[in-house]
Amino acid sequence: MKHVEDSLTEQTYLLMHRHINGYGRLFGGQLLMWIDELAGIVATRHSESRITTASIDNLNFKKAAFLNDTVVLIGKITHVGRSSMEVRVDTYVETLDGMRHVINRAYVVMVAIDEEGKAVPVPGLIVETESEKAEWEAGEKRYQLRKQRRLEGF
Repeated sequence: MKHVEDSLTEQTYLLMHRHINGYGRLFGGQLLMWIDELAGIVATRHSESRITTASIDNLNFKKAAFLNDTVVLIGKITHVGRSSMEVRVDTYVETLDGMRHVINRAYVVMVAIDEEGKAVPVPGLIVETESEKAEWEAGEKRYQLRKQRRLEGF
């Protein structure tokens, strides 16, 4: 069993020209790559094994980020199954005074695998705070929704 804090990970980026789309904003594909990378690090830290991405739930931009903005991603485990881990990644734009404003929240499902790519068990998750318990319960609902969507062919 592991605590949520055991795999909590934060990454910061300075937006440069290579991160910007034709409209002068953070390129969505760049953010998706950063989210996937961060979720992978979180899941690897939790599982202590190789991982692969199974799904990403959401990529809705709530606020824009522009050239020279500081972007912060924070990832943590919110729910685990037998071999799967749900990772919440919150993305913020940080102002010069250190205030953070939400750009995006994504839930990424990662699966622990062995050298042959077969799923392997992951440690359980110790949820202690009310916030962690609420995330776990919401993760249960998201798991059921994902399961239903797979049955429907999505």
